[in-house]
Amino acid sequence: MNDKETLLGIRRGIEKESLRALPGGGLALTPHPLALGSALTHPHITTDYSESQLELITGVHAGVDDCLRELTEIHQAVYRALADERLWVSSMPCGLPTDETIPIGRYGSSNVGRAKSVYRVGLGQRYGRRMQTISGIHYNWSLPGVGTDGYFGLIRNFRRHGWLLLYLFGASPALCDSFVHDRDHGLQRLSEHTLYLPHATSLRMGRLGYQSDAQASIAVSYNCLESYAASLQDALTRPYPAYEAIGVQTPGGDYQQLSTSLLQIENEFYSTIRAKRVIRSGERPLHALRERGVEYVEVRLMDLDPFEPVGIGADTIRVLDAFLLHCLHADSPHDSPAEIAANARNQHRVAARGREPGLMLEHWQGGERSLADWAGEILAACAVHARALDAAHGGNAYGAALARVAQRLAQPDLCPSARVLAVMAQDFDDSHVAFISRQSDATRAGLLALPFPDELQRRFEKMAADSLAEQARIEAADTMDFEEFRRFYVAPERMAV
Repeated sequence: MNDKETLLGIRRGIEKESLRALPGGGLALTPHPLALGSALTHPHITTDYSESQLELITGVHAGVDDCLRELTEIHQAVYRALADERLWVSSMPCGLPTDETIPIGRYGSSNVGRAKSVYRVGLGQRYGRRMQTISGIHYNWSLPGVGTDGYFGLIRNFRRHGWLLLYLFGASPALCDSFVHDRDHGLQRLSEHTLYLPHATSLRMGRLGYQSDAQASIAVSYNCLESYAASLQDALTRPYPAYEAIGVQTPGGDYQQLSTSLLQIENEFYSTIRAKRVIRSGERPLHALRERGVEYVEVRLMDLDPFEPVGIGADTIRVLDAFLLHCLHADSPHDSPAEIAANARNQHRVAARGREPGLMLEHWQGGERSLADWAGEILAACAVHARALDAAHGGNAYGAALARVAQRLAQPDLCPSARVLAVMAQDFDDSHVAFISRQSDATRAGLLALPFPDELQRRFEKMAADSLAEQARIEAADTMDFEEFRRFYVAPERMAV
């Protein structure tokens, strides 16, 4: 499947989350800017968990540079609407207010808009609002000719080897202590308001990230679509005592969550990679997968790189392409509960200690391997696919990118996580907020200085206006009351084929 035509058929898209922050490094509590249109209906600019957390979404691209060009243009349009606010360029949040002060995303008065907000209220109830302010980059990827079973084989191998991406690209070794206020965090104090772990790569993907005992109890198998869908449906329909205690509504009628199940909707299930398909209007994602199979995968463990203007660079994307081809083509035996647990332990170990000299990991075939030896083996396999990609595209961009990134194995100081700590120590008195504030300012200035033709400005203004009109149309078309809509939306039969 590494023939030229197939490799040129790779399609990719990026979803990038960023908090809106104030010049001093605090969270912006303002509503989603009207100039950006409707967060419910805009095709490229929405919000994720919080009203303060933008999500920027590219279209689908055949070219790496085209994908980054569009992501840059979306950033340019956003910055022109933000006045003195800026996008926070780290995965770990800026200075946060009290938990209840962090604003939930709002999507208007329609049933679908209210459901999106109530889902987020539920996330806040279940995990705390601070945990929802973590930001990341999602990389969506497909290859022609790959069927559902092929994608599940890729996913199994990704879960075995994904720790390597945390080592190479993790960029969140430190955080502002406001994020872990009143939490048992296990971090070391670096300066007055900064906590860290000296060899951490990605605190976002470790024990402080988006997880819970409830999520840990979900036993999802990736061996086939049927077992995956069955385990997800169980989590979506099984009542969970702690969530039953919260209830769907307060006695006063305020909605607390969409349901009392272990998961409210499919997106609540956190995984480093997801099987995905474009859904039809009103369709449940699980139904779409069951009916039409997997269309692409969504890689979800990438930190924002504060040294890249849009959070991710071309080298990273090209290494991801080669890594995903490796995961697709390597032998991928079925997983087991024991292996899934070991994969999770490896993820947490590399997130917290990835640059620690001599670090050992649990190998999925048994025993332990050193991170350095195992990583070298995986990168050597990726090099085969980088050469094939270069042969297909012409030039040596893939091989050169992999060679540059692979240097981080022998020189851990080149890792983004190490660079973050080094710059914090050198210029910012070990303050995470001070460093990221300055980096956010510089990123904003750099993007605002780029050319932004009038035609591009008009296109984004039209998208914003059209999205507001579409939100109004949806709101005017509602005929069902919200409780009836909620019950319909979470009905188990809508997940079946």
